[in-house]
Amino acid sequence: MQPSTQPFDERLTAPRSWWLIAVLIGLACALMLLPLGTLPLLGGLAGGTVLSAVAVSAYGSARIRVVAGALVAGDARIPVSALGEATVLDAEEARAWRTHKADPRAFMLLRSYIPTAVRVEVTDPQDATPYVYLSTRDPQALVAALDTAVRA
Repeated sequence: MQPSTQPFDERLTAPRSWWLIAVLIGLACALMLLPLGTLPLLGGLAGGTVLSAVAVSAYGSARIRVVAGALVAGDARIPVSALGEATVLDAEEARAWRTHKADPRAFMLLRSYIPTAVRVEVTDPQDATPYVYLSTRDPQALVAALDTAVRA
């Protein structure tokens, strides 16, 4: 059981296949530099792999947390008092809210490789954002954490 001060904490890490692609990009960089010799080949392998791995890591570093009376999603920090009902979205419904049901004013922290999500209404009259869409691997736990934070 997680402590009550931090009922939900998830990092939206990139899938393993993306790390394999990062290595393959390094190999492609090495092959491009092959005609220049061994040292440039090794430099291309190392440099291409490192740069693509940094990009994958940065993209997969987004976090969703419910802490200290706030929902923290990526760079956004929203007090739970400004949030309304949270809805669990299965894969099909999440896809619909990412595409034809999406509102351009909504805050969306989405990752295409995570099929499920949570949609949280924003009830603050000062905020034009209608809802928050969050990709998550454990939507039930996020909704439960938000409910607990609202009641606290």
